[in-house]
Amino acid sequence: MTVKVGVVGAGGMADYHIKGFRNAGAEVVAIADQNTERAKALAAKLNIPSVYSSLGEMIDKVPGLSAVSIITPNKFHKALAVEALNRKINVFCEKPPALSTAETIEMQKAAADAGKTLMFNFNNRARPESYAMMEYIKKGEVGTINSSQAVWTRRTGIPGFGGWFTTKALSGGGPVIDLLHMIDLALYFMQYPEPEYVLAQTFNDFISNKGFKGPWGIPDVEGGVTDVEAACLGFVRFKTGQVMMLRNSWAEMIKREEVSVTFQGQKAGGMVQRLFGIDGNDATSIDTCELYVQENGRSVNKSIIVEKDESMGRIRSASNFIKVLKGEEAPLNTPDEAVKLMRIVDGIYKSAETGAPVKV
Repeated sequence: MTVKVGVVGAGGMADYHIKGFRNAGAEVVAIADQNTERAKALAAKLNIPSVYSSLGEMIDKVPGLSAVSIITPNKFHKALAVEALNRKINVFCEKPPALSTAETIEMQKAAADAGKTLMFNFNNRARPESYAMMEYIKKGEVGTINSSQAVWTRRTGIPGFGGWFTTKALSGGGPVIDLLHMIDLALYFMQYPEPEYVLAQTFNDFISNKGFKGPWGIPDVEGGVTDVEAACLGFVRFKTGQVMMLRNSWAEMIKREEVSVTFQGQKAGGMVQRLFGIDGNDATSIDTCELYVQENGRSVNKSIIVEKDESMGRIRSASNFIKVLKGEEAPLNTPDEAVKLMRIVDGIYKSAETGAPVKV
């Protein structure tokens, strides 16, 4: 079975998607972007035959197109996904799923009505560390995870000022929604329980201070909007009695960038962590994947050795989407999980706004 894929959006994440699709045997046949010059440059670089200015034009003109990936600012995820699904095209969408729970439910319904696959790039589930940890969890060696701590914190990580990342109408929020990967990964390890209450507080310190800008080279937009949070701390209680603490930031007085999930199970605890390096994701980064158990009356720390993956699962995540379409693998994520995740995100922002716990 040959899967023909079109890419919507010629930004930096497209390279990962395309490599992952090709690794799984898909044929990447087109790129669509309003900035056709940028799309042409990427198409020439990666040997992709066709360029279009919109998703609709691509679907109309590419025969046999069976899937698209959506790599655009968050505001456009829902509309593009629904358009593709309504035209019987499978969808792989960048995170976050959309701007809100309501939009994510629309996407979920469109996929169900079309009988097509809708998946999201929760790429940290596809890291070697996460695959290894899930093997222990699925075998029952961890037991029920009572609590977890989801952390993605940066010291100088604001992605430009005045662009779409810092404009809530386009992004949906700041580091809560941008760096929601560890919240998702903690939920994944916990078997995605049903959320009940959220209590959270956001902080705006440093959000306009250019000394806290990240290293990605995203240009500032003069006169643009910067109306999102810089940091957030929160707590989620689930209907099962499980709980999760979360901490996300772009700009916070910490030693170094940390990406981690730590959990406490009834049989074992564990941690998956990346401490970023001097220049971000570089050779000085430190990866940890560990289980914590009691054996023979002693505390034992088990270090799980896995292969390095500097893409942090991005390539493997895209490959999984193609393998799902070909019937070779189970999906790493589902629309139902995406809806639960966005209920928590919505709850975080509402709780921070009202100063009270929110039932979700």
